[in-house]
Amino acid sequence: MDLRVFTEPQQGATYDDLLRVARATEDLGFDAFFRSDHYLGMGTDGLPGPTDAWTTLAGLARETSRIRLGTLVSSVTYRYPGILAIQVAQVDQMSGGRVELGLGTGWFEAEHRAYGIPFPAKRFGLLEEQLEIVTGLWGTPVGEKYGFAGEHYTLEDSPALPKPVQQVGGRPGVPVIVGGNGPVRTPALAARFASEFNLSFPAFDTVADKFARARAACEAVGRPADDLVLSAAFVLCVGKDEAQVAQRAEAIGREPDELREHGLAGTPGEVVERLAWLREQGATRVYLQVLDLADLDHLELVANEVAPQLG
Repeated sequence: MDLRVFTEPQQGATYDDLLRVARATEDLGFDAFFRSDHYLGMGTDGLPGPTDAWTTLAGLARETSRIRLGTLVSSVTYRYPGILAIQVAQVDQMSGGRVELGLGTGWFEAEHRAYGIPFPAKRFGLLEEQLEIVTGLWGTPVGEKYGFAGEHYTLEDSPALPKPVQQVGGRPGVPVIVGGNGPVRTPALAARFASEFNLSFPAFDTVADKFARARAACEAVGRPADDLVLSAAFVLCVGKDEAQVAQRAEAIGREPDELREHGLAGTPGEVVERLAWLREQGATRVYLQVLDLADLDHLELVANEVAPQLG
């Protein structure tokens, strides 16, 4: 099972803070470093202020060498799809082919108001068109032009450059992550455009059904169900004993019992048991939401006491 470190920098982090976590992620053997794509803190003043997701990932692309890098998830409201395709392809080149793009509709209206970003009431159509455009631009053969005429975006005679280093399905591209709780449309988009279907903080008793819907959506479009990576993201709070679990829960303003109910929390043995259960439901990748970015010992504990037990 792949274990990926997932951060929320809008809660208060500098680039240097993120660099330290990314380097620890790499040194400790985790698969990837991911970050949210938000511009406003939630329940906090967010000092010293937000960092832009793709600017951050561009820097980390040059300062790491092994881990994969990506967003969980970028919002379609932040960037035009043509610009996003260029940004992601460039960071992929800068990283030597280690980038992944999580893309979603966005939900946090307050941050849009705070920074003057339009927030239309209906955004699912934006997501569908952006997925088609971004993957279409990357996959257009060099020397050919790309065009698109939709309800929200129109592209004419695009040279469809630059190309990512990676290939997906035999064409230039980066792995795309689509996720959400929608029972029909979201799995259908994942089946059409994504390499991975992600559940973000799902209730544990809904995981099996949501994964089954994603597999069924693949089969409905003639795609092998096991061709789609199934993943989930949960808050992380692991301690060597109950006292350390309580200490780490307090540091992020949560309660140990609540974290056990909704996240990956408890002693290493408890978390190994939960991860094994998730693997039985079909998950081959889990994002560990790390909220205290100063606590690198937390990551070391997981790397030493949890990861080796997963096989």
